[in-house]
Amino acid sequence: MLIIIGLCIAIWTVFNIPIELSYTYDSIIINTSDIENVNLVPDVKEKLYITLYPKYPVKGENIGSLTIPALKRKISIYEGTENNELKKGAGHYIGSALPGEDNNTVISGHSQTVFRKLDTLKKGDLLIVETSAGKFTYEVSNTKVVDKEDRTVIIPIDHAVLTLTTCYPFNFVGYEPYRYIVSANLIKSE
Repeated sequence: MLIIIGLCIAIWTVFNIPIELSYTYDSIIINTSDIENVNLVPDVKEKLYITLYPKYPVKGENIGSLTIPALKRKISIYEGTENNELKKGAGHYIGSALPGEDNNTVISGHSQTVFRKLDTLKKGDLLIVETSAGKFTYEVSNTKVVDKEDRTVIIPIDHAVLTLTTCYPFNFVGYEPYRYIVSANLIKSE
């Protein structure tokens, strides 16, 4: 019985390997012209063609500005979150989404300078980010305090969110043990 099963497997393999090898990547690649013929929801079809940023910014590059109307403050945003960038303004966390993209955009700043009084923001306050790709308005949805080692605030998510991070407590002398987090959802793109 085992010999018969073995022979069946061997014969099946001999006849099916040439068929499998005949498939090429060309037969499974979809051309953009094929997308025109697919019945997609308009928003999905549009997203296939949109690239907000033709290239990812270089570390240290000014990528735009963050306006916080409730604090009457406009802050420059630089690519990177090291001291060189944070001395000049807020820093975009390298590897996080860029403003306006459907994912988690993380921006950090010093609690004693650019993000001073960030803890006075409340749900519904607006955050406006302007970059080469446009103007993006976010609405504050949540604030919280997390441990300085908590990395869950920088994880990717399935919709456009702006996450602001800074050291906490705000008037602490020395190395702050916590981080103050502001989360805001994208409500408008221009």
